[in-house]
Amino acid sequence: MTPTSEPSRPSRRPSWASRNYSLLTAAAFVTNLGSNGALIASAFAVLEAGGDGSDVGLVAAARTLPLVVFLLIGGAVADRLPRHRVMVAANALNCVSQGAFAVLVLAGEPRLWQMMLLTALGGTGQAFFSPAAEGMLLSSVQGEQAGRAFAVFRMAMQGAALGGAALGGAMVAAIGPGWVLAADAVAFAVAGSLRSFLDVSHIPAREPGEGMLADLRDGWREVAGRPWLWGIVVQFSIANAVLGAADAVYGPLVARDHLGGAGPWGLALGFFMAGTVGGALLMTRWKPRRLLFTGILGVFPLALPSAALAVPVSVPVLCAAMFVAGATVEVFGVSWMTALHQEIPENKLSRVSAYDWFGSVALIPLATALAGPAESAFGRTPALWGCSALIVLVTAAVLFIPDVRNLRRNTKEVTQTPVSGSADAERPVGGLG
Repeated sequence: MTPTSEPSRPSRRPSWASRNYSLLTAAAFVTNLGSNGALIASAFAVLEAGGDGSDVGLVAAARTLPLVVFLLIGGAVADRLPRHRVMVAANALNCVSQGAFAVLVLAGEPRLWQMMLLTALGGTGQAFFSPAAEGMLLSSVQGEQAGRAFAVFRMAMQGAALGGAALGGAMVAAIGPGWVLAADAVAFAVAGSLRSFLDVSHIPAREPGEGMLADLRDGWREVAGRPWLWGIVVQFSIANAVLGAADAVYGPLVARDHLGGAGPWGLALGFFMAGTVGGALLMTRWKPRRLLFTGILGVFPLALPSAALAVPVSVPVLCAAMFVAGATVEVFGVSWMTALHQEIPENKLSRVSAYDWFGSVALIPLATALAGPAESAFGRTPALWGCSALIVLVTAAVLFIPDVRNLRRNTKEVTQTPVSGSADAERPVGGLG
Protein backbone atom coordinates (compact mmCIF):
# COMPACT_ATOMS: atom_id res chain seq x y z
CA MET A 1 0.00 0.00 0.00
CA THR A 2 1.48 3.34 -1.01
CA PRO A 3 1.48 5.93 1.76
CA THR A 4 -0.26 9.15 0.91
CA SER A 5 0.68 12.59 2.05
CA GLU A 6 -1.14 15.86 2.12
CA PRO A 7 -0.33 18.13 -0.76
CA SER A 8 2.25 20.69 0.27
CA ARG A 9 1.16 24.27 0.40
CA PRO A 10 2.68 26.52 -2.20
CA SER A 11 5.39 28.74 -0.74
CA ARG A 12 4.68 32.43 -0.52
CA ARG A 13 8.34 33.08 -1.32
CA PRO A 14 9.85 32.87 -4.82
CA SER A 15 11.85 29.71 -5.47
CA TRP A 16 15.14 31.60 -5.17
CA ALA A 17 14.25 33.12 -1.77
CA SER A 18 15.32 30.55 0.81
CA ARG A 19 14.54 30.86 4.52
CA ASN A 20 18.06 32.11 5.21
CA TYR A 21 17.80 34.63 2.39
CA SER A 22 14.52 35.95 3.81
CA LEU A 23 15.95 36.30 7.32
CA LEU A 24 19.08 38.02 6.01
CA THR A 25 16.99 40.44 3.96
CA ALA A 26 14.73 41.30 6.89
CA ALA A 27 17.70 41.83 9.21
CA ALA A 28 19.51 44.01 6.66
CA PHE A 29 16.36 46.11 6.27
CA VAL A 30 16.19 46.76 10.03
CA THR A 31 19.92 47.48 10.35
CA ASN A 32 20.02 49.91 7.45
CA LEU A 33 16.95 51.72 8.70
CA GLY A 34 18.78 52.60 11.91
CA SER A 35 22.34 53.01 10.65
CA ASN A 36 21.64 55.58 7.97
CA GLY A 37 19.90 57.84 10.42
CA ALA A 38 22.74 57.33 12.88
CA LEU A 39 25.29 58.41 10.25
CA ILE A 40 23.65 61.84 10.13
CA ALA A 41 23.11 61.90 13.88
CA SER A 42 26.76 61.24 14.74
CA ALA A 43 27.97 64.11 12.52
CA PHE A 44 25.52 66.58 14.03
CA ALA A 45 26.21 65.29 17.55
CA VAL A 46 29.83 66.35 17.06
CA LEU A 47 28.81 69.74 15.65
CA GLU A 48 26.29 70.38 18.46
CA ALA A 49 28.99 69.53 21.02
CA GLY A 50 31.07 72.41 19.62
CA GLY A 51 33.17 70.45 17.14
CA ASP A 52 34.22 71.58 13.70
CA GLY A 53 34.85 69.84 10.38
CA SER A 54 38.09 68.30 11.61
CA ASP A 55 36.31 66.81 14.64
CA VAL A 56 33.58 65.34 12.43
CA GLY A 57 36.32 63.79 10.30
CA LEU A 58 38.09 62.34 13.33
CA VAL A 59 34.92 60.64 14.58
CA ALA A 60 34.23 59.23 11.12
CA ALA A 61 37.84 58.03 10.89
CA ALA A 62 37.54 56.37 14.30
CA ARG A 63 34.83 54.11 12.91
CA THR A 64 36.68 53.08 9.78
CA LEU A 65 40.13 52.60 11.31
CA PRO A 66 39.12 49.38 13.16
CA LEU A 67 37.62 48.14 9.90
CA VAL A 68 41.06 48.42 8.31
CA VAL A 69 42.75 46.73 11.26
CA PHE A 70 40.33 43.83 11.84
CA LEU A 71 38.62 43.11 8.51
CA LEU A 72 41.05 40.47 7.25
CA ILE A 73 40.99 38.71 10.61
CA GLY A 74 37.19 38.90 10.57
CA GLY A 75 37.09 37.24 7.16
CA ALA A 76 39.30 34.36 8.27
CA VAL A 77 37.24 33.90 11.45
CA ALA A 78 33.98 33.86 9.47
CA ASP A 79 35.28 31.08 7.20
CA ARG A 80 36.23 29.01 10.27
CA LEU A 81 33.29 29.54 12.65
CA PRO A 82 29.55 29.41 11.98
CA ARG A 83 28.94 32.70 10.21
CA HIS A 84 25.63 33.44 11.91
CA ARG A 85 27.30 33.35 15.35
CA VAL A 86 29.91 35.85 14.22
CA MET A 87 27.15 38.10 12.88
CA VAL A 88 25.09 37.97 16.10
CA ALA A 89 28.12 38.73 18.28
CA ALA A 90 29.02 41.69 16.06
CA ASN A 91 25.46 43.02 16.22
CA ALA A 92 25.57 42.80 20.01
CA LEU A 93 28.74 44.89 20.13
CA ASN A 94 27.19 47.48 17.78
CA CYS A 95 24.06 47.62 19.94
CA VAL A 96 26.06 48.30 23.11
CA SER A 97 28.35 50.90 21.53
CA GLN A 98 25.53 52.86 19.89
CA GLY A 99 23.46 52.69 23.07
CA ALA A 100 26.33 54.14 25.10
CA PHE A 101 26.87 56.85 22.45
CA ALA A 102 23.18 57.76 22.70
CA VAL A 103 23.33 58.01 26.49
CA LEU A 104 26.36 60.32 26.29
CA VAL A 105 24.68 62.62 23.79
CA LEU A 106 21.37 62.70 25.67
CA ALA A 107 23.20 63.41 28.93
CA GLY A 108 24.80 66.44 27.31
CA GLU A 109 28.32 67.64 26.42
CA PRO A 110 29.92 64.42 25.15
CA ARG A 111 33.68 64.67 24.76
CA LEU A 112 35.42 64.06 21.46
CA TRP A 113 37.51 61.16 22.75
CA GLN A 114 34.42 59.43 24.12
CA MET A 115 32.60 59.69 20.80
CA MET A 116 35.68 58.44 18.96
CA LEU A 117 36.06 55.46 21.32
CA LEU A 118 32.44 54.34 21.04
CA THR A 119 32.45 54.82 17.29
CA ALA A 120 35.61 52.71 17.10
CA LEU A 121 33.88 49.89 18.98
CA GLY A 122 31.09 50.00 16.42
CA GLY A 123 33.64 49.81 13.62
CA THR A 124 35.23 46.77 15.24
CA GLY A 125 31.89 45.00 15.25
CA GLN A 126 31.40 45.89 11.59
CA ALA A 127 34.83 44.46 10.73
CA PHE A 128 33.76 41.01 11.90
CA PHE A 129 30.17 41.32 10.70
CA SER A 130 30.69 42.34 7.07
CA PRO A 131 32.71 39.33 5.78
CA ALA A 132 30.45 36.90 7.63
CA ALA A 133 27.32 38.58 6.26
CA GLU A 134 28.61 38.57 2.68
CA GLY A 135 29.53 34.90 2.87
CA MET A 136 26.21 33.98 4.46
CA LEU A 137 24.18 35.84 1.85
CA LEU A 138 26.10 34.41 -1.08
CA SER A 139 25.82 30.85 0.19
CA SER A 140 22.04 31.28 0.62
CA VAL A 141 21.38 31.99 -3.08
CA GLN A 142 21.34 29.35 -5.79
CA GLY A 143 20.62 29.03 -9.46
CA GLU A 144 20.17 31.19 -12.50
CA GLN A 145 18.09 33.75 -10.59
CA ALA A 146 21.01 34.73 -8.32
CA GLY A 147 21.23 38.18 -9.93
CA ARG A 148 17.56 38.84 -9.24
CA ALA A 149 17.96 37.67 -5.64
CA PHE A 150 20.87 40.06 -5.10
CA ALA A 151 18.91 42.90 -6.71
CA VAL A 152 15.90 42.30 -4.43
CA PHE A 153 18.16 42.08 -1.37
CA ARG A 154 19.87 45.34 -2.26
CA MET A 155 16.52 46.96 -3.05
CA ALA A 156 15.27 46.11 0.45
CA MET A 157 18.54 47.26 1.98
CA GLN A 158 18.59 50.53 0.07
CA GLY A 159 14.90 51.13 0.66
CA ALA A 160 15.58 50.97 4.38
CA ALA A 161 18.54 53.28 3.94
CA LEU A 162 16.26 55.72 2.12
CA GLY A 163 13.80 55.74 4.97
CA GLY A 164 16.54 55.86 7.58
CA ALA A 165 18.33 58.83 6.02
CA ALA A 166 15.19 60.87 5.49
CA LEU A 167 13.72 60.00 8.88
CA GLY A 168 17.08 60.41 10.61
CA GLY A 169 17.63 63.89 9.21
CA ALA A 170 14.11 64.93 10.22
CA MET A 171 14.50 63.44 13.72
CA VAL A 172 17.88 65.12 14.26
CA ALA A 173 16.32 68.45 13.33
CA ALA A 174 13.21 67.85 15.50
CA ILE A 175 14.43 66.08 18.64
CA GLY A 176 18.22 65.94 18.43
CA PRO A 177 20.80 63.29 17.47
CA GLY A 178 20.76 61.34 20.75
CA TRP A 179 17.38 59.69 20.13
CA VAL A 180 18.40 58.71 16.60
CA LEU A 181 21.48 56.96 17.99
CA ALA A 182 19.28 55.17 20.56
CA ALA A 183 16.98 53.96 17.78
CA ASP A 184 20.00 52.56 15.94
CA ALA A 185 20.98 50.57 19.04
CA VAL A 186 17.50 49.02 19.12
CA ALA A 187 17.75 48.21 15.41
CA PHE A 188 20.97 46.27 15.98
CA ALA A 189 19.30 44.28 18.79
CA VAL A 190 16.35 43.34 16.54
CA ALA A 191 18.60 42.43 13.59
CA GLY A 192 20.83 40.28 15.78
CA SER A 193 17.78 38.39 17.03
CA LEU A 194 16.67 37.65 13.46
CA ARG A 195 20.14 36.47 12.47
CA SER A 196 20.27 34.05 15.40
CA PHE A 197 17.65 31.94 13.56
CA LEU A 198 19.83 31.38 10.47
CA ASP A 199 20.36 27.74 9.52
CA VAL A 200 23.94 26.71 8.67
CA SER A 201 23.33 22.95 8.57
CA HIS A 202 23.75 22.92 4.77
CA ILE A 203 27.31 24.23 5.09
CA PRO A 204 29.78 21.45 5.92
CA ALA A 205 31.91 21.88 9.01
CA ARG A 206 35.21 23.54 8.19
CA GLU A 207 38.17 21.23 8.16
CA PRO A 208 41.02 22.29 10.45
CA GLY A 209 43.36 24.53 8.51
CA GLU A 210 46.99 25.48 8.89
CA GLY A 211 46.28 28.59 10.89
CA MET A 212 45.11 32.16 10.48
CA LEU A 213 48.02 33.26 8.28
CA ALA A 214 47.50 30.34 5.90
CA ASP A 215 43.81 31.22 5.63
CA LEU A 216 44.69 34.82 4.82
CA ARG A 217 47.19 33.69 2.18
CA ASP A 218 44.53 31.49 0.55
CA GLY A 219 42.14 34.43 0.42
CA TRP A 220 44.83 36.66 -1.06
CA ARG A 221 45.57 34.13 -3.79
CA GLU A 222 41.90 34.15 -4.77
CA VAL A 223 42.03 37.94 -5.11
CA ALA A 224 45.47 38.37 -6.66
CA GLY A 225 44.78 35.77 -9.35
CA ARG A 226 41.89 37.78 -10.76
CA PRO A 227 42.89 41.17 -12.23
CA TRP A 228 39.26 42.29 -12.50
CA LEU A 229 38.81 41.66 -8.77
CA TRP A 230 41.84 43.44 -7.37
CA GLY A 231 41.55 46.20 -9.97
CA ILE A 232 38.04 47.12 -8.87
CA VAL A 233 38.99 46.82 -5.21
CA VAL A 234 41.79 49.35 -5.77
CA GLN A 235 39.40 51.59 -7.71
CA PHE A 236 36.93 51.68 -4.84
CA SER A 237 39.66 52.08 -2.27
CA ILE A 238 40.23 55.54 -3.74
CA ALA A 239 36.63 56.31 -4.75
CA ASN A 240 35.19 55.35 -1.35
CA ALA A 241 37.84 57.42 0.43
CA VAL A 242 36.88 60.65 -1.33
CA LEU A 243 33.18 59.80 -1.10
CA GLY A 244 33.60 59.26 2.62
CA ALA A 245 35.22 62.66 3.02
CA ALA A 246 32.48 64.33 0.97
CA ASP A 247 29.56 62.61 2.70
CA ALA A 248 30.82 62.52 6.29
CA VAL A 249 32.59 65.89 6.47
CA TYR A 250 31.92 68.31 3.61
CA GLY A 251 28.26 67.42 3.10
CA PRO A 252 27.11 68.33 6.63
CA LEU A 253 29.23 71.51 6.53
CA VAL A 254 27.78 72.64 3.19
CA ALA A 255 24.31 71.77 4.49
CA ARG A 256 24.85 73.85 7.61
CA ASP A 257 26.28 76.87 5.78
CA HIS A 258 24.22 76.92 2.56
CA LEU A 259 21.32 74.45 2.53
CA GLY A 260 19.56 74.91 5.86
CA GLY A 261 21.02 72.22 8.13
CA ALA A 262 20.39 68.56 8.87
CA GLY A 263 16.95 68.32 7.28
CA PRO A 264 17.97 69.20 3.69
CA TRP A 265 21.12 67.07 3.95
CA GLY A 266 19.08 64.12 5.14
CA LEU A 267 16.69 64.72 2.23
CA ALA A 268 19.61 64.69 -0.24
CA LEU A 269 20.93 61.43 1.20
CA GLY A 270 17.40 60.09 0.97
CA PHE A 271 17.32 60.87 -2.75
CA PHE A 272 20.58 58.97 -3.19
CA MET A 273 18.99 55.98 -1.50
CA ALA A 274 15.86 56.39 -3.63
CA GLY A 275 18.11 56.17 -6.65
CA THR A 276 19.66 52.95 -5.38
CA VAL A 277 16.18 51.48 -4.91
CA GLY A 278 15.35 52.41 -8.49
CA GLY A 279 18.62 50.95 -9.75
CA ALA A 280 18.04 47.71 -7.85
CA LEU A 281 14.49 47.51 -9.22
CA LEU A 282 15.90 47.87 -12.73
CA MET A 283 18.37 45.07 -12.06
CA THR A 284 15.60 42.65 -11.04
CA ARG A 285 14.70 42.65 -14.76
CA TRP A 286 17.87 43.61 -16.59
CA LYS A 287 20.61 41.01 -16.98
CA PRO A 288 23.53 42.67 -18.80
CA ARG A 289 25.83 40.13 -20.43
CA ARG A 290 29.01 42.13 -19.83
CA LEU A 291 28.62 42.31 -16.08
CA LEU A 292 31.58 44.36 -14.99
CA PHE A 293 31.83 46.64 -18.02
CA THR A 294 28.21 47.67 -17.56
CA GLY A 295 28.66 48.06 -13.83
CA ILE A 296 31.78 50.22 -14.09
CA LEU A 297 30.07 52.59 -16.51
CA GLY A 298 27.52 53.13 -13.75
CA VAL A 299 30.22 54.38 -11.37
CA PHE A 300 31.07 57.59 -13.27
CA PRO A 301 27.98 59.49 -12.00
CA LEU A 302 29.27 59.08 -8.43
CA ALA A 303 31.29 62.20 -9.21
CA LEU A 304 28.10 64.29 -9.48
CA PRO A 305 27.26 64.80 -5.76
CA SER A 306 30.72 66.17 -4.88
CA ALA A 307 30.54 68.51 -7.86
CA ALA A 308 27.07 69.67 -6.79
CA LEU A 309 28.33 70.40 -3.27
CA ALA A 310 31.31 72.27 -4.69
CA VAL A 311 29.15 74.82 -6.54
CA PRO A 312 27.03 74.63 -4.25
CA VAL A 313 23.75 74.03 -6.06
CA SER A 314 20.24 74.36 -4.68
CA VAL A 315 18.68 71.55 -2.68
CA PRO A 316 16.52 70.27 -5.60
CA VAL A 317 19.52 70.10 -7.96
CA LEU A 318 21.63 68.36 -5.31
CA CYS A 319 18.83 65.84 -4.77
CA ALA A 320 18.68 65.16 -8.52
CA ALA A 321 22.44 64.56 -8.67
CA MET A 322 22.24 62.22 -5.70
CA PHE A 323 19.37 60.27 -7.27
CA VAL A 324 21.23 59.70 -10.54
CA ALA A 325 24.40 58.64 -8.72
CA GLY A 326 22.47 56.20 -6.53
CA ALA A 327 20.61 54.60 -9.44
CA THR A 328 23.69 54.04 -11.60
CA VAL A 329 25.96 52.81 -8.84
CA GLU A 330 23.40 50.18 -7.92
CA VAL A 331 23.78 48.77 -11.41
CA PHE A 332 27.40 48.23 -10.44
CA GLY A 333 26.51 46.78 -7.05
CA VAL A 334 24.26 44.03 -8.40
CA SER A 335 26.63 43.26 -11.27
CA TRP A 336 29.52 43.01 -8.83
CA MET A 337 27.76 40.55 -6.56
CA THR A 338 26.61 38.47 -9.51
CA ALA A 339 30.11 38.31 -10.98
CA LEU A 340 31.58 37.21 -7.66
CA HIS A 341 28.81 34.65 -7.23
CA GLN A 342 30.09 32.97 -10.39
CA GLU A 343 33.77 33.03 -9.48
CA ILE A 344 34.53 32.39 -5.78
CA PRO A 345 34.36 28.99 -3.98
CA GLU A 346 31.95 28.85 -1.02
CA ASN A 347 34.67 28.11 1.52
CA LYS A 348 36.59 31.25 0.47
CA LEU A 349 33.65 33.67 0.38
CA SER A 350 34.24 35.47 3.67
CA ARG A 351 37.99 35.77 3.15
CA VAL A 352 37.58 37.23 -0.33
CA SER A 353 34.85 39.49 1.03
CA ALA A 354 37.25 40.66 3.73
CA TYR A 355 39.84 41.69 1.13
CA ASP A 356 37.10 43.41 -0.84
CA TRP A 357 35.92 45.34 2.22
CA PHE A 358 39.50 46.03 3.30
CA GLY A 359 40.26 47.67 -0.01
CA SER A 360 37.00 49.59 0.15
CA VAL A 361 37.66 51.17 3.55
CA ALA A 362 41.46 51.20 3.81
CA LEU A 363 41.87 54.85 2.85
CA ILE A 364 38.65 56.21 4.39
CA PRO A 365 40.17 56.95 7.85
CA LEU A 366 42.98 58.91 6.23
CA ALA A 367 40.64 60.76 3.86
CA THR A 368 38.12 61.71 6.55
CA ALA A 369 40.85 62.74 9.00
CA LEU A 370 42.51 64.91 6.34
CA ALA A 371 39.27 66.42 5.05
CA GLY A 372 39.32 69.24 7.59
CA PRO A 373 43.01 70.14 7.05
CA ALA A 374 42.49 69.93 3.27
CA GLU A 375 39.62 72.39 3.55
CA SER A 376 41.84 74.75 5.55
CA ALA A 377 44.72 74.43 3.08
CA PHE A 378 42.89 74.56 -0.27
CA GLY A 379 39.36 75.63 0.51
CA ARG A 380 36.20 73.55 0.61
CA THR A 381 35.25 74.10 -3.03
CA PRO A 382 38.61 72.96 -4.53
CA ALA A 383 38.61 69.95 -2.19
CA LEU A 384 35.17 68.89 -3.43
CA TRP A 385 36.16 69.34 -7.08
CA GLY A 386 39.19 67.17 -6.34
CA CYS A 387 36.89 64.45 -5.01
CA SER A 388 34.92 64.44 -8.27
CA ALA A 389 38.04 64.37 -10.43
CA LEU A 390 39.54 61.41 -8.57
CA ILE A 391 36.36 59.34 -8.97
CA VAL A 392 36.35 59.93 -12.73
CA LEU A 393 40.06 59.14 -13.11
CA VAL A 394 40.13 55.86 -11.17
CA THR A 395 36.92 54.65 -12.82
CA ALA A 396 38.31 55.34 -16.29
CA ALA A 397 41.57 53.57 -15.38
CA VAL A 398 39.91 50.29 -14.39
CA LEU A 399 38.30 50.00 -17.83
CA PHE A 400 41.78 49.30 -19.25
CA ILE A 401 41.74 45.86 -17.53
CA PRO A 402 40.66 43.33 -20.21
CA ASP A 403 38.74 41.12 -17.79
CA VAL A 404 36.65 44.09 -16.66
CA ARG A 405 35.57 44.66 -20.25
CA ASN A 406 35.12 41.00 -21.17
CA LEU A 407 33.74 39.04 -18.18
CA ARG A 408 30.39 37.58 -19.26
CA ARG A 409 27.38 36.50 -17.25
CA ASN A 410 27.07 32.74 -16.89
CA THR A 411 23.70 31.89 -18.39
CA LYS A 412 23.78 28.34 -17.07
CA GLU A 413 22.54 27.52 -13.61
CA VAL A 414 25.24 28.15 -11.00
CA THR A 415 25.02 25.93 -7.94
CA GLN A 416 26.79 27.11 -4.81
CA THR A 417 28.72 23.96 -4.03
CA PRO A 418 31.12 23.96 -1.11
CA VAL A 419 34.64 23.34 -2.33
CA SER A 420 37.47 22.01 -0.22
CA GLY A 421 41.03 22.77 -1.05
CA SER A 422 40.69 23.69 -4.70
CA ALA A 423 41.52 27.22 -5.70
CA ASP A 424 40.42 26.36 -9.22
CA ALA A 425 36.83 25.55 -8.30
CA GLU A 426 34.92 28.65 -9.29
CA ARG A 427 31.90 29.90 -8.25
CA PRO A 428 29.87 36.57 -4.32
CA VAL A 429 30.56 39.49 -2.40
CA GLY A 430 30.15 42.96 -2.76
CA GLY A 431 30.70 45.96 -0.96
CA LEU A 432 30.77 48.99 -2.90
CA GLY A 433 33.69 47.77 -3.83
